[in-house]
Amino acid sequence: MDKEHDSIPMVDLQAELNLLRTPILEMITEVLDSGSYIMGEKGEKLEKLVAQYVNASYGVGVANGTDALQLSLRALNIGDGDEVITTPFTFFATGEAIAQVGAKPVFVDIDEETYNLDPNKIEEAITEKTKSIIVVHLYGKAARMEEIMDIAKLNNLRVIEDACQAIGTEYSGERVGSIGDIGCFSFFPSKNLGALGDAGFITTNQKDTYQKLSMLRNHGSEEKYHHSSIGMNSRLDEIQAAILLVKLYYLDIFLHKRKEVAKKYTENLSDLLKKPSIPTGREHTFHQYCIELDKRDDLSEVLKKNGVASAIYYPVPLHLQKAFAYLNYRKGDFPIAENIAGKILALPIFPMLSYQQQDYIISIINTFMLSNG
Repeated sequence: MDKEHDSIPMVDLQAELNLLRTPILEMITEVLDSGSYIMGEKGEKLEKLVAQYVNASYGVGVANGTDALQLSLRALNIGDGDEVITTPFTFFATGEAIAQVGAKPVFVDIDEETYNLDPNKIEEAITEKTKSIIVVHLYGKAARMEEIMDIAKLNNLRVIEDACQAIGTEYSGERVGSIGDIGCFSFFPSKNLGALGDAGFITTNQKDTYQKLSMLRNHGSEEKYHHSSIGMNSRLDEIQAAILLVKLYYLDIFLHKRKEVAKKYTENLSDLLKKPSIPTGREHTFHQYCIELDKRDDLSEVLKKNGVASAIYYPVPLHLQKAFAYLNYRKGDFPIAENIAGKILALPIFPMLSYQQQDYIISIINTFMLSNG
């Protein structure tokens, strides 16, 4: 294996840092010189700019994406005895946040083409205890928001968009995170807009919800040392806000590059495996590019032997996680999610992935499929 293709990672954060190192260091220096490190000028500016980018009225910077979900549930007064419908095919934090506020996660199977919550299966899961739906825009592809919002309105439910993997994704011309009652974002380093540490964000178009979120993330306080509710410490670090301000400037350029990488995969990978689809009226910003095949583990091992990373997002659906055993779900309850979990494989995708590196990855996969398809 030649040097050009040695150790191709899932995401090359170092290459991105090398490109943006100078403006990032300049912005960090401004924070250091300001003496304001928590809830300062950079954080306020980021809140305004990200809200504008998402086309939401308000933005609240928080410590991470998991806190964003938990704070959103609390802001909507969801807690003990309530039920929240969501997908079993997502990162653990989606269900975890529901449990953390004392509510019960109620899972609904997914659409096999988009991997997102299937609106056709939501209504049968609604009970008198249901208060909300958490929609996940998985891998950067928008869920079927129009149908989900119609169901929510009909049943008086609040909608939280878990857009932690989907900043910049659009649904019928609207940015995700601005369609439901609340949008939640993660700025974990590997995300399409990533900090150099943990960071998260919440968007909403409702002033009262914004005010409550602002209090809850700061110990339930509007005025220093005066606390009107029990909140938590989930304030966005000022240095991370400064870094995100730099990266936000480049976000659309990087998203365009991700789409180009995805297009090259789709056009050149073997038709013997299943590739991502992009339904009409929706968009995909490709936080992950995932394929499906029966011999997923074998291909992953071949890629590894040839110096190419791959990953499984996610091998165990939430309803089969040990932590959720108390919900009494069983294998077979959500067959589509379970089937996809056994076949899905994420390939390297990042803005700095070279044509040569991608050609190398494609050649390995296509050779494997010819022999094993």
